[in-house]
Amino acid sequence: MSIQVNRLADPTVRAFVTAVNSHDQAAFQALLTPDATMSDDGTDRDIAEWTEREVFSSHGHMDVENESDGGRVLIVTYRNDTWGEMRTKWRFTVDGGKVSRFETGQA
Repeated sequence: MSIQVNRLADPTVRAFVTAVNSHDQAAFQALLTPDATMSDDGTDRDIAEWTEREVFSSHGHMDVENESDGGRVLIVTYRNDTWGEMRTKWRFTVDGGKVSRFETGQA
């Protein structure tokens, strides 16, 4: 059973999931620090390129199954038009209300 996005514990992570699910690139970009980094399955990626391909142009969507570490670690059923549906883990580093790093990969 999914956790409603508005019930996620960390407000920055909540805003991140909301931006992804509503395909709001401007809101998503506003949540990142200028030097934000990310990794996918343990490999660092360019955030702009990766999110365009894996989230925005492919209609990515996060259904949160579980959260831990104060809402900064999520288990998510993630789906997009490219890969279909998969169970993923997301870990966020939040600094000053912005995401400075996120890591995702298969759970």
